[in-house]
Amino acid sequence: MYEVKEPLERGREVMQLSYGQIERRRAGTMNIKKVFGFVDPKVRNAALQVAEQLEKLGIRFALAGGLAVGVHGYVRATKDVDFLVGEEAFEHHGLLVTFKAGVPIQVGGIQVDYLSALSLGKHLVQDLEHPPVCDGLPVVSVEALIYMKLIARRRQDQLDVSKLIQAGINVRSVRKYLEEHAPDQLPFFEELLEEAEK
Repeated sequence: MYEVKEPLERGREVMQLSYGQIERRRAGTMNIKKVFGFVDPKVRNAALQVAEQLEKLGIRFALAGGLAVGVHGYVRATKDVDFLVGEEAFEHHGLLVTFKAGVPIQVGGIQVDYLSALSLGKHLVQDLEHPPVCDGLPVVSVEALIYMKLIARRRQDQLDVSKLIQAGINVRSVRKYLEEHAPDQLPFFEELLEEAEK
């Protein structure tokens, strides 16, 4: 079972901290406890329950999205939970693709989104084989996370990349990853790098 090993509750009231109260740390030191101490407890519980269910179903997975951004150095609020998953999470019926029976799409009112590693890039399937693990929970690598944020092209994703750069991610490692797997994304990454350094 996945669980956070430091108390997040005091008595019956859940303690919530504003972003300004969260201790800053350098990127590269993954810490899911800080993230789970900041986000809504419903989001934390959804992430942990879904991880447990995916493991029971034999589905490869790694935490992605806003929670992964926090684990890698930029803690921010999020209202949903995202996982990068293997193809075994899906059932194919001709042109129709559905989730495998038992894959939750919502837990306690929290939306759960799944990103197919294969559909986002074959290299993500390799990353899914041996993802970094933080307190027992697989999390996408920072390089894969940056790649996923770059191809999404939404403003929030761009801000996440900039904030991770400011937090001190290994820019050389990300460049190398992009050169190898997505050279077309390098110019966009360099643009965000320049923006983050202003």
